[in-house]
Amino acid sequence: MDGPVVKLENVWKIFGERSDDAMKAVLNEGLTKPQVLERFGCVVGVQDASFEVSRGEIFCIMGLSGSGKSTLVRHVNRLIEPTAGKIEILGQDVSAISANELRRIRAQQIGMVFQHMALLPHRSVRDNVAYPLEIRKVPKSKRWAISDHALGLVDLTGYEDRLPRELSGGMQQRVGIARALASDPEILLMDEPFSALDPLIRLQLQDQFKALVAQLKKTTLFITHDLDEAIRIGHRIAIMKDGVIVQVGTPEDIVMNPADDYVREFVQGISKLKLVKAHSIMEPMESHSGSLDGAPRADEGADLDQLIDLAVTTDLPVVITQNNTDIGIVTKPRLLRGIQGGKDE
Repeated sequence: MDGPVVKLENVWKIFGERSDDAMKAVLNEGLTKPQVLERFGCVVGVQDASFEVSRGEIFCIMGLSGSGKSTLVRHVNRLIEPTAGKIEILGQDVSAISANELRRIRAQQIGMVFQHMALLPHRSVRDNVAYPLEIRKVPKSKRWAISDHALGLVDLTGYEDRLPRELSGGMQQRVGIARALASDPEILLMDEPFSALDPLIRLQLQDQFKALVAQLKKTTLFITHDLDEAIRIGHRIAIMKDGVIVQVGTPEDIVMNPADDYVREFVQGISKLKLVKAHSIMEPMESHSGSLDGAPRADEGADLDQLIDLAVTTDLPVVITQNNTDIGIVTKPRLLRGIQGGKDE
């Protein structure tokens, strides 16, 4: 399949007994979220959300509590039905499929990991991971082999016979990830899976998860309220507020070009040193009138930290290259602006 793995088009979710009437009024009259609540007693959870996720991409949906991020991701496997809009999984409209087909997709093509894993306390780690396969009546020897392989992927080999209570919180979370991987799904839905963990364990799991997804080429929707986490693991980020997707972009796009004051406030405390690349802040070669003989050179993908190391050794700009061809320069003023990131010049 060449198209997007996940595609949402103009998805709305309105909660309440008069949701259909409210939806018509929104489309015909342009009612706002407060007006919908006042007139119909309904709550708008998601407003006109559209995005696509490519194969192997980690797409982070970030927002504060109540922003609609978890509501939105639950539409992908139809745990929540949309009030309006279209959702496609692997080119298939999930709103139009039968209950049996939906169960098959949930079991075979989508794995979901929650913040609280709900591991079965009386079952071993191996049996917890193999449980979805047991429901599908996979023979015991095969499901145990798959379970052991999945546990190896998350570095839990040797813990197969332990009970969940014998594991740390981070290890239990890895059991949950292994359980989601056991059916070899195309898509992973991750709903704040690391938010309850200690900071150091959380960072370790973020790195392990990102490496694992890259190795297995899993398409992932990752929900988080933490922009640092989204930037650390996401290829692209969607920022939500009050059910609306405010901005979609790469971590670098979000930090360097915030769409509004809401996003700008979020990115103020983010370190740009490893995030912003030379191609984002460089100026044309002709903007420097003097000689560039002896100027240091850096690839267009060099980050701010690398550029600073070069800039402190000279009074000349850093020349930026692409395939060994000079394409621009980074002066010290531009470098400082890049460190500030997203601030109007």
